[in-house]
Amino acid sequence: MTGTLLIVQIVLVVMLVIAVLLQKSSSIGLGAYSGSNESVFGAKGPSGFLAKMTFFIGFLFIANTIALGYYYGLSKNESVVDSMVENTDVAAPVATSIPPTLDIAAPAAAPESNSSH
Repeated sequence: MTGTLLIVQIVLVVMLVIAVLLQKSSSIGLGAYSGSNESVFGAKGPSGFLAKMTFFIGFLFIANTIALGYYYGLSKNESVVDSMVENTDVAAPVATSIPPTLDIAAPAAAPESNSSH
């Protein structure tokens, strides 16, 4: 379920970016906003097909984000270890023979010298 919602989320993001980029800018820059006849919300409100489509896609994006958060929240208590198979047919290796040990002779002690100072 989360895989499908994640694919829908990516498609919605692409559609939302395209819808926003296709819209006409309401002002030339930050300084031109105060004296402009066009404003973000004019007397008629947001109008036009692109504005309504952007709002609709944005609404779907928010709803899908909430659904993804809900489903990922449900799966936070699950672990990969819970879904592992407990019984396996693999047997542990058994040692059949013991390798011979090598006897390493201790080095001969150096003869003590009786030297007087």
